[in-house]
Amino acid sequence: MERIVTLNRTTKETDISVTLNLDGTGKNEIDTGIGFFDHMLDGFARHGLFDLKVAVRGDLNVDCHHTIEDTGIVLGAAILKAIGDKAGIKRYGHFILPMDETLALCAIDLSGRPYLKFDAEFTADRLGEMDTEMVREFFYAVSYTGMMNLHLRIMDGENNHHKAEALFKSFGKALDMATQEEPRIKEAWTTKGTL
Repeated sequence: MERIVTLNRTTKETDISVTLNLDGTGKNEIDTGIGFFDHMLDGFARHGLFDLKVAVRGDLNVDCHHTIEDTGIVLGAAILKAIGDKAGIKRYGHFILPMDETLALCAIDLSGRPYLKFDAEFTADRLGEMDTEMVREFFYAVSYTGMMNLHLRIMDGENNHHKAEALFKSFGKALDMATQEEPRIKEAWTTKGTL
């Protein structure tokens, strides 16, 4: 069964289209109007082996907040829809990703219970046209609309670019693990009977 989803969301602040294929090869076409954010989403898709198309028109004349947060909302919703009833998937995923001097950890539970634990500090206010505080806001939006338990931590690191990029790549790797099929089970992997 194909796990491909296209979602659109239009508000007074943003117009967003996301197409996600969980079983892709990392091909992506991303245009959010924010170069650094495009670079982060590219790393997420390539290293998670997700085919991803993202097209965003946002109120960048205000700032980057609505564009990044709303993209997280739509991406999280696309992930949730693509995994369906979660029958036969691993559910949990984790990855520790080194990037030069930086070490990032991501752990995911596709539990149906949204929660974000974010432990990362940046010493720069911006990376390109992206406010560094928006890294957390993006993952918060993804975790809540994706109904996932998401832990992200910078375990070591100095360079702000490396820190942000390692978080996005580790998220891709961990999500890829969590969404993979587990051939030994056919139902959702839970004692509750449903997720």
